[in-house]
Amino acid sequence: MVHIDRIYTRSGDHGETGVGSGERVSKLDLRIVAGGSVDETNCAIGVALAAGPLPEMGGILTALQQFLFDLGADLCVPLPISGADPLPARITQDHVEKLERLIDHFCVTLQPLNSFVLPGGHPAAAALHMARSICRRAEVDALRLHQKIQINPLLLISLNRLSDLLFVMARVANENGRTDVLWKPGNGLLNANH
Repeated sequence: MVHIDRIYTRSGDHGETGVGSGERVSKLDLRIVAGGSVDETNCAIGVALAAGPLPEMGGILTALQQFLFDLGADLCVPLPISGADPLPARITQDHVEKLERLIDHFCVTLQPLNSFVLPGGHPAAAALHMARSICRRAEVDALRLHQKIQINPLLLISLNRLSDLLFVMARVANENGRTDVLWKPGNGLLNANH
């Protein structure tokens, strides 16, 4: 269990912070950057929750926030060096499969897409689109880290599936896609009446 008895510690005043192993690293370290993007994704999901999505979505979005804390915990602990006792991975193939089942569940009622979807419509849909785009960045940040050091590869797959799920949920929040805001090529800035 986590116990936090004070908010500020002054230990990060010189641009360093701790990772799950206890090691101190620069706040510019790729592990910290990726963790920050995961945290930002979680915050954006909180905004979507506050915007009042469909009742069915509330529990799932709350579970996704819990999941992202597990994912962040997995991300912040370096994998053991070869020959050392392995740490149990928090994120497993079961998580990936659950995300895929949720995507499939929400896709059943969606209207077919005939264009790209712009972020907008219902406030919850717009917030879910924001969460989706931040999640895509979290995936890229985690990939940059993975190119330098080994991390649990299921983190990358999970972030990819999560961004897909957030996209689908945004469409559901827009009346199953009926009120999606669609891209109309050539109908942009030059055609605005101002």
